[in-house]
Amino acid sequence: MAAEKKDYKDLTPEERLERAQKPGKDALKMHPYYGGKIEVVPKACVRNFDDFAIWYSPGVAEPCKDIAKNPDMVYEHTWKWNTVAVVSDGTRVLGLGDIGPEAAMPVMEGKGMLFKYLGGVDCVPICLDTKDPDKIIETVRLIAPSFGGINLEDISNPKCFDILDELRRDCKIPVWHDDQQGTATVEVAGAINAMKLVGKKLEESRITVIGAGAASIAIARLMLATGFKPENMCMCDSKGILNLERKDVEGSFRQKWEICKKTNGAGKTGGMKEAFKDADIVIAASKPGPGTIPPEYVDLMADDPIIFATANPVPEIWPWEAKEHGCKVFATGRSDFPNQVNNSMGFPAIFRGVLDVRAKTITDEMCIAAARSLAKTAEEKGISEDYIVPTMSETNAFIEEAVAVGMKAQEQGVARLKLSAQELREKAEFMITRSRSLTAKMMADGFIKEYRE
Repeated sequence: MAAEKKDYKDLTPEERLERAQKPGKDALKMHPYYGGKIEVVPKACVRNFDDFAIWYSPGVAEPCKDIAKNPDMVYEHTWKWNTVAVVSDGTRVLGLGDIGPEAAMPVMEGKGMLFKYLGGVDCVPICLDTKDPDKIIETVRLIAPSFGGINLEDISNPKCFDILDELRRDCKIPVWHDDQQGTATVEVAGAINAMKLVGKKLEESRITVIGAGAASIAIARLMLATGFKPENMCMCDSKGILNLERKDVEGSFRQKWEICKKTNGAGKTGGMKEAFKDADIVIAASKPGPGTIPPEYVDLMADDPIIFATANPVPEIWPWEAKEHGCKVFATGRSDFPNQVNNSMGFPAIFRGVLDVRAKTITDEMCIAAARSLAKTAEEKGISEDYIVPTMSETNAFIEEAVAVGMKAQEQGVARLKLSAQELREKAEFMITRSRSLTAKMMADGFIKEYRE
């Protein structure tokens, strides 16, 4: 009988570190074993070789002509209705920085695997050999007719903001930057429930954001749209707290300067240490740790402090360090720790809902609807210090999130299709269950062989 897996608090420091490092060690063995994580397989029947006269020449000419007469028929005849491209230039991959398009491929493939398994969405990873924002914009514009949506990924800031804004204006399909919108959505969901656990109201709570990159700025924007007050927010980048004295960002980084102008009602100055003082919740999306956040900084926070340390692959501070200094609720972006508040709980279901109503864009309101759905699903199950958002194993969470997004898209007038909540629920349940069942079936039949050392 297998030994019961110990909780982190029951492990020695050496055992904790060893467990935290194990996924990376396993990845170096299992990636070459499988030679990639996703593939393309037929989804239409092949009863005999005569069927290729239907799927290819000469029969395929008829759907081509149908689409030529009415371009929207591409959603009926092809995979466009259920397929996204995940596009990266490899300039800001995880916490690894500018490692190039080839080195970004394992992440983009992993993204495709999560899209399919968690959301039933087909995904094509596309890594571009250019850092030029104009070339990235032009490339995405050119490939957009082949996809129902575009997921921008791991593109450095500040250019990621301009790329997203330009493509959202021009493309006829939803384009979003997951490091911004996806991360922010799940962080908001976690914050809603974490604040409930400690009995504090969003509008009265003091929030500190450590880091001022794409994720942090998007988190701040969505937090404010959800109920946190700008005067109660403080953001700190590598040079210190953002405030009106930070002339180094005025005129050079529009998004940071907006934060300087609208937040920090307490008039904080200094660096990370000062930013921690009296904060109810700290959300870090900055430099990977350990050691980025000194454990003693937790002592400076308000009673029942909440910390989201979301840097990848290693959080800014280990959870056991924060807990030893009184942290009440701790979350990371990792799936091997409790309270994973990274984008994996967001983008698969959000795109499921988006694709099912053929939405033209993804709005902040749709993201907030997704966040509130996630928070509600966890609350109905019973939130605790180690459970503030659903986990990837909870299929229902993805289904309800997709429904919330699809309904909000229709409410806002950005959906091409009109579906009831029940119709959306049935569609999402079918697509997500089908994907998970297909993987299980392929493993059972030996088409996906289980890795054994």
